[in-house]
Formats: sequence, structure tokens, C-alpha cells
Amino acid sequence: MADHSHYPYSVVDVFTRQPLQGNPLAVFHDASGLQGETMQQIARELNLSETVFLLPPTRSDCVARLRIFTPTREMVFAGHPTVGGAFVLRAQDIIPNDLEYFSLEENVGAVPVRLELSEGDPLIWLTTPPIRYEQTFDRSLCAAVLGLEPSELLDPLPQLVTAGNPTVFIPLRSKDAVDRAWLELAGMKRLKGAYTEPLCVFVFAPTREGAYSRMFSPEYGIAEDPATGSSTGPLFAYMMKHSLVANASGRRYVSEQGTKMGRRSILHVEIRGENGSDGIDVGGYVTPLVQATMRL
Repeated sequence: MADHSHYPYSVVDVFTRQPLQGNPLAVFHDASGLQGETMQQIARELNLSETVFLLPPTRSDCVARLRIFTPTREMVFAGHPTVGGAFVLRAQDIIPNDLEYFSLEENVGAVPVRLELSEGDPLIWLTTPPIRYEQTFDRSLCAAVLGLEPSELLDPLPQLVTAGNPTVFIPLRSKDAVDRAWLELAGMKRLKGAYTEPLCVFVFAPTREGAYSRMFSPEYGIAEDPATGSSTGPLFAYMMKHSLVANASGRRYVSEQGTKMGRRSILHVEIRGENGSDGIDVGGYVTPLVQATMRL
């Protein structure tokens, strides 16, 4: 009989309180015996937007280390693995139930996390890493690769904004336009031109609550992502820059994502300081779904 190693893991739905909604995430409880190549193979096998592997921290200011993989590559930072990973660490008693502030080690560095405790499961917040604005994109080209008319885009130029994962933000006039948009790999290559790094493309329409959004990432092996926490902080930075949302200090908003693909996700956003000068936090609830063991 073959000698197998056993690796317990959880599957949780992130940014939702409803099972089978939100963004599913696999979290391996102790990946100390796994090499990076094997982690990538597991992520490809499970074929979720991301799979996260929990490890002891290498930094004294962090309670755990997270390695995060899409089906095709390792990430420097990702939102729903941070939120879902924190939930599983708490469920495994690695994080005490009354601990409200801590940091998780990711390839981007230490990511601050806070828990908004109340009855039931907490609202888990992460602080977006530093946000950087890069190149802008032609509106007509963006409309063409999305299968839309240029008149369906709002006036601000689409722009690449990143907090670790480069994302092109394309503002649209209506939820209907967001739902009709689509981007395949050929369109992504046309949009990128000479840009060499993998990109995500984030389309959204401003709403009274915040934004209605979708994200396409074929270069990461993800046709469409139900919820993208790493891009939601940059989304609201872009929206504040172009007066698409009020930028008063202390305001909270919501980005609704994944609805068109049948996985409605609610990402909470808190703007700390004027124009986010003290940070932009992204938070959500987590719903546990599966406890399993992988034998390798």
C-alpha cells in the first residue's frame, strides 16, 4: 500500500454569509511539508480562484505566513485569501477568539488585519497595501475589447492601479453594461500592448452604496473572479480620484461583485482619513463549507 501524507484543509466562501455564494477558497491548515511546486499543483487541481497554504511566520510581527496560488501562478497579495485565511486561523485556535488586531505575512509583506467582533462570526478587515497609479488606456480600445460601445464608458480614462496585483479599472455607466462586458485572453493581449506583467481588468458602475463590479483575469487562469479584495482598495482610490464616490473620512461603502456569474459577493470598504490618507480597509464575512483531507 502506498504511503500517503495527509493534509487537512477547509473550503470557505468569502465575502458572503450564504453558502455557495461569495468567492470559494481552499485553505490548507499546515503546509510545512509542501514545496512550492506541489502547492501550485494542488491549486491547479482544485481550480479555485485561489488556494492558500498556512505556514509558520518568518516575521516576528506576524501570526502566520500565507502562500497564495491561483491555478497558474503564486500571488504576492490577495484579498479573499487574507480574509478567508484569517477566518480559518481563528477556527483552528491559532488566533485567539478575542484577538482583534494582528498581521499576516504574505509575499508583499505584513498585511494588517482587524476583526469587528459582534454576535456570530466577525467582519474581517484587511488594510490595503500602498496603492500606485500607473498608465492610462484608450477608452475606445477598452470598449472594443469588452464588446461595448465607447458611449457606455464614463469619462475618466481607464487606468492601471495596483496594490500588488496590477489592475485596469474601467468605469461604466450602468449595471447593464457591467453585466454585458466580457474579456477573453485575445482581448487582454490586445489591451495590454507592450505591457509585460499579468493584468486583471476590473469593470464597474458607481452606485449609491459604492460600486457594482466584475473582474476578468484570464492571464491568472481565472476567467472571472467572484470577489477581488486586492483590487477593491485600489478601486475606491480610483473612484475618489475621479469624484465617482464621496471621499469623506470615515465613510463606509460596498462593492457588489460576482452577481452576474451567480456568486454574489459583498465587499465592505472603509475609507480611513481624508482621501484614504490613513488607509483603505476591505472587509467581509466568511461562511465555512467543507472540511477535508488531501492525501499525497
